[in-house]
Amino acid sequence: MDCEIFLLSLRCTTIYIIKPLTTMKKNSFLYRAFDLYYDGFRNMRLGKTLWLIIGIKLFIIFIILKLFFFPNFISQHSEKGKEADFVATEVLDR
Repeated sequence: MDCEIFLLSLRCTTIYIIKPLTTMKKNSFLYRAFDLYYDGFRNMRLGKTLWLIIGIKLFIIFIILKLFFFPNFISQHSEKGKEADFVATEVLDR
């Protein structure tokens, strides 16, 4: 960790003050939000497993199902640049 070290001499007593170099102020919203989530994820045990399951399910839903089960019907059945006309005719004719 990058730190600044200040030496403070007071009558034969040396006090070392270590001040971390941070770019964000500790009162800022971004720092407090980051600290909240960082501390929460660092201390959870079961939650990490649950977040992993949620991530896997989202990957399956949005990537796997989209690629194999939901083809791009409009681009396959219309001319390039005429997609809006194809949709309009399909909606009105049905």
